[in-house]
Amino acid sequence: MPKFGRWMVSILAVGMVSGSALAASRGDPVKKFDTDSDGTLDHIEVRKAATALFARLDPDHDGTLDVRELRGRLSAKEIAAADPDHDGTLSVNEYLAVVSQRFDAADPDHDGTLDGRELKTSAGRALLRLLQ
Repeated sequence: MPKFGRWMVSILAVGMVSGSALAASRGDPVKKFDTDSDGTLDHIEVRKAATALFARLDPDHDGTLDVRELRGRLSAKEIAAADPDHDGTLSVNEYLAVVSQRFDAADPDHDGTLDGRELKTSAGRALLRLLQ
């Protein structure tokens, strides 16, 4: 095979491996948010992901999310329950309190970590809506 041909095959192979790894991390929330690569999500990793999403959802950078900015991740009833100051918005701390509640609900064995199986439950999916 000519040098150019081998070079192209190498580039394509690297791109395919990188692309498949990227696709796997997009589809697998554990891979996407597991910063310590232990195969599970702990509270720290989940809070980090939730904080990053909060920042992306807050385009006006006022430090709060309203119903429109939350884009259906929480119902009006859930927002009201998570809004102790009743201002109609959630601060990052109020948002993270909901994230913590959902983490605990998704962790039935109370080991402090979530694996792929736990994230596939209804409680796990509810948590994931607050992370991605």
